Amino acid sequence: MGNAFMQEAIRRATENVRDGLGGPFAAVVVKDGRVIAAGANSVTATNDPTAHAEVTAIREACRELGTFQLTGCEIYTSCEPCPMCLGAIYWARPDRVFYAATASDAAAAGFDDSFIYEELKRAQADRRIPLEPMMREAGLEPFREWTQKNDRIRY
Repeated sequence: MGNAFMQEAIRRATENVRDGLGGPFAAVVVKDGRVIAAGANSVTATNDPTAHAEVTAIREACRELGTFQLTGCEIYTSCEPCPMCLGAIYWARPDRVFYAATASDAAAAGFDDSFIYEELKRAQADRRIPLEPMMREAGLEPFREWTQKNDRIRY
């Protein structure tokens, strides 16, 4: 059955390219043997750099299920997830992820994310986009509020 879900992700990725809607990436989220959500890359169509296939599929699946976690779900994606999508996947907590093409395959087609991994190894001030701490003490106030909130929803 997994092959059918992966074929669906690959089909959607190919259609996405043919229809001019975005990059060659798509993903489906499966629960209990059925597709509950799908997403395709729409970065250029929506001018949204976060509109990657896995992220859009996760958003749709969470809306469909009425939860922010995808426990009990599997994600089938046409390509190995990029760093952003991998982060979203970990936050969503699906049971498993299957991918077809590799990050190297994506890089060969012009979608090379290796620079992000290299940037993460650098000191914050030495990155292409420097990260500079500012107003830390004031920034702690929301966390104090959070830890004192009795009805907070942990995630």
